Amino acid sequence: MIKANGYGHGALQVAQAATEAGATWCGVARMEEALALREQGINSEIMVLGYTPPALIPEAIRQGIHVAIYDPQMAEAYLEFAKKSSGQLKVHVKVETGMGRLGMIPQKAAEFLKAYHYNDRLDIDGIFTHFAKADEPDEDTTQQQLSRFVALLRDLQKAGLQPATVHTANSAAIMNFPEAKFDLVRPGIAIYGLTPSPDMPLTDEFRPALTWKARLTSLRTLPPGHGVSYGHRYTTSDNERIGVIPLGYGDGFRRVPGQQALVRGQRVNVVGRVCMDQCMLQLDSVPEAQAGDEVVLLGSQGNHQITADDLAEKWGTINYEVVCGLADRLPRIYLNA
Repeated sequence: MIKANGYGHGALQVAQAATEAGATWCGVARMEEALALREQGINSEIMVLGYTPPALIPEAIRQGIHVAIYDPQMAEAYLEFAKKSSGQLKVHVKVETGMGRLGMIPQKAAEFLKAYHYNDRLDIDGIFTHFAKADEPDEDTTQQQLSRFVALLRDLQKAGLQPATVHTANSAAIMNFPEAKFDLVRPGIAIYGLTPSPDMPLTDEFRPALTWKARLTSLRTLPPGHGVSYGHRYTTSDNERIGVIPLGYGDGFRRVPGQQALVRGQRVNVVGRVCMDQCMLQLDSVPEAQAGDEVVLLGSQGNHQITADDLAEKWGTINYEVVCGLADRLPRIYLNA
C-alpha cells in the first residue's frame, strides 16, 4: 500500500523499491495516484481501493488499473463510460463485513456477481473486504468479519461466481490472522517500519524507514525578557542561546507546545510557537552547537531517539498521521541501507 504519497515517504520511490523487491501489485486510494504511478513508469498491477469518479474509467481501462466497486449504481455509471474505450474494466468487488465504510453487504455482493458475471465490459477479477480491528487480536471483531467473508466465498464457489483474486489482510491482519492472507495481502504502515498500533509492536526485523532532519540556520544569544516567536508565548529568563531551523507547520511539524528535537545527540526543547516555515530551539544545554548542525525531529541521534509514536502521542494522534502529514515541499533523500 503506497497511498497518501507512500504514507509520506514518496509514492514513486516506494513503488520502485517494492516492485524491485518482488511485489507484483501496488495499492492506492485514488485514481489520480494510480495514473501518476503509470506516468512515472510503474508497470505492476495497480489497485485503487477507494472511490473512482466514473469520468476516469476510460483512463483506468487504457492504463490497466483495477478499481473497487461497491454498488450496482456505480457499476452502471462505470459501464456508461467504459463504452467509450475498447477493452474491459478490471473490477474488484468490495464487501462490507463490519467496517461500516464502503462495501456491499454479502447478500448484495452475491447478487451483483451473478448479474454481472458475463458482462463483456467488466472483468470482475477480485473480491475483498477490510478489517476494523485487526490490531486488536484479543477482540472477536476480526474473526466475525472473516467468518462473514468466508461464508460468502463458500457460496460463490458453489455457484461458480468467485473472482480469481481474494484479499483482506492489512499490516495487522498479516501478523495476527494468518488465515486471512488468501491470494494477496495489503501491508501498509508496517512496510515503512511503523507499528499498526501502540499496543502491537513489530518484531526486531522491522525498523523505521524514515528520518526527518533539518539544520540550524541561525544561533543567537538573546537577553533576559526577550520574546521568542509569535505571541511571545516563550520569554527568555536569562541570556539564552536560541537556534532556528527552517521547518514548521507548513512542513507537517505541528503547532503543539512541549516538543523536542535532537542536536549533537542531546534532547533540546522547541520553544515559542512553531511558525509555518521555522521553529526555535533552546540550546543552552548544547554549548558546542553551531549554525549548520544537523537537527533530528524524527529518528535517532547519539543515544536518543524520537519515534513517530512519540510525536503521535504528543500531537494526540497516530503515527500514520505523523508521516502522512509530511509536506511535499520537504526534500526526500533516498539511501540504500
